[in-house]
Amino acid sequence: MALLETPAPDLGALAPDFSLKDAAGRTVTRDAAKGPNGLVVGFICNHCPYVKAIAGALGADIEALKAEGVGVALIMPNDYVSHPDDAPAKMAAFAKAHGLDAPYLVDETQAVARAYGAVCTPDFFGFDTALRLVYRGRLNATTPRRPPAKNDARELVAAMTAVARGKGAPKDQLASMGCSIKWRG
Repeated sequence: MALLETPAPDLGALAPDFSLKDAAGRTVTRDAAKGPNGLVVGFICNHCPYVKAIAGALGADIEALKAEGVGVALIMPNDYVSHPDDAPAKMAAFAKAHGLDAPYLVDETQAVARAYGAVCTPDFFGFDTALRLVYRGRLNATTPRRPPAKNDARELVAAMTAVARGKGAPKDQLASMGCSIKWRG
């Protein structure tokens, strides 16, 4: 497992378009996933210990984001042939087990992950109503070595709630860290 941190964000960049299928074969587009007050795109997978550490909190945070009118799309970018725990057949069960009530999509060609500049799982991108990047950072401070604490700041939710309410995202954003994306050879 190679630990990576996300690079500094290119704030203001337009969200790359996508049209991806979930494990059941339903197609979801960027524009369909967007809520009236913005969009969060999260690159996650089933096997990463960093994703597993935040999965329960992510489920609750998806609900909070949706309540603010922010849509959420989760994208699995890994080569699941080399990492079968990430296979589409296992994605629905993972999402259900962790209460991830958002489209969980397969990036078969990995073109979407490359277009976004995703480098690790988890990797979160927050966009305003014009689909301009306003947040690239972590969900919260939880890692596999640091379990969640009751007083942990919900960084992604706080940033996107501010955006949804017209206040803008915070200037100080902490990078997400996690396992490297498993690129195809």
